[in-house]
Amino acid sequence: MSRDLILVAGGGGFIGGHLVGHLLRKGCHVRAVDRKPLEDWWQIHREAENLTADLQVYENAQRAAAGMNQIYNLAADMGGMGFIENNKALCMLSVLINTHLLLAARDHGVERFFFSSSACVYAAEKQVSPDVTPLKEEDAYPAMPEDGYGWEKLFSERMCRHFTEDFGLPTRVARYHNVYGPHGTWDGGREKAPAAICRKVIKAKMSRINEIEIWGDGRQTRSFTYIDDCIQGTDLLMESSVAEPLNIGSSELVTINGLVDLVEEIAGVRLKRKYILDAPKGVSGRNSDNTRILSLLGWAPGIRLREGLERTYAWIYDQVVSNRRSPTY
Repeated sequence: MSRDLILVAGGGGFIGGHLVGHLLRKGCHVRAVDRKPLEDWWQIHREAENLTADLQVYENAQRAAAGMNQIYNLAADMGGMGFIENNKALCMLSVLINTHLLLAARDHGVERFFFSSSACVYAAEKQVSPDVTPLKEEDAYPAMPEDGYGWEKLFSERMCRHFTEDFGLPTRVARYHNVYGPHGTWDGGREKAPAAICRKVIKAKMSRINEIEIWGDGRQTRSFTYIDDCIQGTDLLMESSVAEPLNIGSSELVTINGLVDLVEEIAGVRLKRKYILDAPKGVSGRNSDNTRILSLLGWAPGIRLREGLERTYAWIYDQVVSNRRSPTY
């Protein structure tokens, strides 16, 4: 498989920006495409070919894929729970991106195609307790994923499978579990829990308000995957012969209250907690079962939450004190 010419769809986003940098360091030629204006990209790698285009448009997807050996599709209209619960149609429209890129990959003879799916594909009935049983890949069926965003991801997984079966296009699918880290959304409504909690703690400390709002009762549980583990897992999966969807997620389970505890320790503060019980909070519990990835790839995410949060907190602190804002898109 050639490594020379790689398209990263969503290259101006959080995971996409980190992936572009990783591929460039490996010596690949990278074409990064994102619909945001270049000045709103989270990371701009000047060594890459950087293009602004909306890949929901068929012709743009065809142009972006021309001459590429591999495609990584990380482009999607998404955000944290507050965004995906209130923008289901926008999330569903991302199906156009994956559909058009699959067609372009087939038409241009692309050697391998990667799709970034999500733990939101898993059936809600498997996630009703904070003391959740870690989710195995087969738990996606019978299907009852997160409405909107989860259905789009599950449908796009099936599209990948059938393009492999019908057209011989090798595809790889990763189910990401709550990826976090520097160079990603941290305010504005699309941020996920680790970034939101870091921002809230930083601002409470700076303003001396000494109070933080928490969505839900704080007892809901999650595992959070640091960006470096996400990129390493993505690379290993893309290079492997594993054709079925695979979890890429930490198995370190924590309550939201526990997440706040860690960020407070990093910040050196203790804050009063105000629970917003009617705010979007998602499922009661979610964790990654890494049995399959360990068996097939001999690897699983290993960066501890405390370590990843320290790096993330430091980066968000710099954004706050510099009065920067997340891009609007």
